[in-house]
Order: sequence, then C-alpha cells, then structure tokens
Amino acid sequence: MNIKSLLLGSAAALIAVSGARAADAVVVAEPEPAEYVKICDVYGAGYFYIPGTETCLRIGGYVRYDIGVGDSGSFDGVNHVQDHQNANDDHSTYYKNTRFTLKTWTGQETELGTLKTYTETRFNYGNSSGDYEDSASTDWTSRNKSLSLRFAWIQLGGLRVGKDDTAFDTFIGYAGNVIQDTLVPYGGQESNVVQYYFDAGNGFSGMVSLEEGAGVVGTIDSYVPHVVGGLKYKGDWGAITGVVAYDSNYEEVAGKVRLDVKATNELSLFIMAGYGTDDNLTDDANNAIDAHGRGFYKQWGGNWAIWGGGTYKFNDKTSFNAQISYDDWKNLGIAANVAYTVVPGFTVTAEVDYLNAGKFDDVDFNNWTKANKKSSVGGILRFQRSF
Repeated sequence: MNIKSLLLGSAAALIAVSGARAADAVVVAEPEPAEYVKICDVYGAGYFYIPGTETCLRIGGYVRYDIGVGDSGSFDGVNHVQDHQNANDDHSTYYKNTRFTLKTWTGQETELGTLKTYTETRFNYGNSSGDYEDSASTDWTSRNKSLSLRFAWIQLGGLRVGKDDTAFDTFIGYAGNVIQDTLVPYGGQESNVVQYYFDAGNGFSGMVSLEEGAGVVGTIDSYVPHVVGGLKYKGDWGAITGVVAYDSNYEEVAGKVRLDVKATNELSLFIMAGYGTDDNLTDDANNAIDAHGRGFYKQWGGNWAIWGGGTYKFNDKTSFNAQISYDDWKNLGIAANVAYTVVPGFTVTAEVDYLNAGKFDDVDFNNWTKANKKSSVGGILRFQRSF
C-alpha cells in the first residue's frame, strides 16, 4: 500500500506541474504596431515619407534599348569593321546600346526653404558608333561601357551645389525632342556647379552659376571658375530666355537666346540662336592645349549657330518631333522622329538623321561627329520603359 500511495502521489504532482506549464503557454505577447509607408503628395506623384523622418523620397528611372544603322557621321552608324576571316574586307554593322538609369529625388520643408536632392546614375552596355577604318580601337565591340554619375546635386531654397549639366544648357533648355540633337552642338554638359536661382515674380526668373567644366578643354586650369548667367520670362504662350557664359580657360564669351511658342494645344515650336567669340579657341599655334575652335560653351563651328524645331502631338500616344541646325562652318544637321507610346510608360521612337559637314574637304575641318564623308545619313530605333 505504501508503494501504491507513493505512485499515486507522484502522478498527481506531475499533473499539477503540467497543468501549470500549460496555463503559462497560452499567454501571447501583444504585437507591436506596424509602421506603414506614408504617401507624400507635397512634391508630386510617386513620393513617400522615409519612415521616421519628414523627408519625402521618390525612386524612378528607365530601361532603354537603342539600335542604329547608317553612316558614322549621323551618330547612328558603325563603319569599316574588320572582317573576322578576310584581312582585306570590312563591313558596317549595328550601333547598339542598352542603358539602365536609376533616379532619386528627395524633398523636405525647412525654415530656410525646400531642401531637395536629385541623383541620376547610368549603366550602359553596347558598342560605340564611329568609323573604324585603319583604327586599332575595339570600341565597335559590345561591352560594359561607362558607369556614369550623371547628376548628383543638393538644393536649399535657390542655392544648388553638386554635379549638374551646365546652366548654359539647363536654364535655356536643350534643343529639340530628337535623339541626335547635337549634330550641331549647343554647349558643354556635365560639370560641378555652385548655382543660385531666383524667382522675381510675374513670370521673370534668373540664375548665376559658377562651374568647373569637364574634359581636357573644358575643365578649369586655375581657381577662376567659368561663369554663366541667365534671365527668363515665361507666360502662357511660351517663354523667352537668354544665357551668357564666360570661359575662363580661353577667356572667351558665348551666349544663346531662345524663343519657345505654344502655337496650339498640339503644336509647340522653338528657335535658338548662339554667338561666341573664338580668337583664342582657334589659336592652335600658341595654345598649350588646342581647342580647335570649340570650347566648353561655344562648341558649334565658327562664331554663330542656329537651332529650330518643334513637336506636333497627333494624339495622346503619338507625336512627331523635328529639328534643324546650322552653324558658321556650314554644318547642317536634320533630325526627325515619330514617338509612339505603346502603353503608359513604354515608348518606341523611330528617327532619321542627316548631317552635311560643310568643311569636310578643308584642311582645318574639325570633325565633331566623326564623319567619314561630307553627307551622312542614319537611323535609330529606341525602346524605352520609364518608371
């Protein structure tokens, strides 16, 4: 009986302990509240608040695929590529480039005004257009090309610092809505900058920009920066804008004036004229670094150049874009395309380009587009998914 009593007592104890543990197991901790991303509509569509901050962030970009054919002087062709089997033969082939571009925007309101940033990074894979006759270059081959930090700037109120395109282009506007808009170039692009933008009200605005330039010809060689200034008047009908730039390397001045007109709801037109001094830019006999007549700002041939064109929207999906350009060296560029939006965010553009190199047969010919003949024709087909 003592053994039986002991076993029954042990079983009762085990049941009591098990019951206590079972009671403890059903206690569930309260879940912490989830923190959802909040939409920020202060700066437009696509922004959201970075959790735990008052900063609004937007992420975007595009994936692009280009296919070009034709003459190298149109920027669309790859000419005189060595045949793999026959040393005495060569061919033309496609120009192809795939690009992934990642963009970010941020915005935040402060007691000193809106604090903004913008970045744009580009990744490229493909070959390079050009004429490869008697050339050791292998740039006609497909490869991973440049990784480019295209833009990276900070702006507080009207003050902007960082990497941007020169205000000689951004403030007045690039040329037409064509792919090859620099058959006759209209100014340098990438640069580190310190800029100030101001809004005078009633449609008037202006800016001043101190710039470093880029490249061997364009990058400043002292503590003296390049200087760009501009004024703009904008109305419901369009805008008129002027910019002037001082090239501190060659001590030359260039300027552009542009008129934009909204002719109808479907048709928009522009015309832009440029003029620049070039005595030092053309002084190859005495310059330590020869510019061959083309500086960072006055990149067109000779003293003057003109660009004009427009866009006609047939409907919400289809538009026609055209541009004609001409300079003092008798370079004539014509580009025209049709852009079709297949679905929102996906656009296909087909373009035809023409260049007549006015001084092609002259001894002092400066070959901007790497043309291999006086008249060049090419075409390019672009697929782009923007997000």
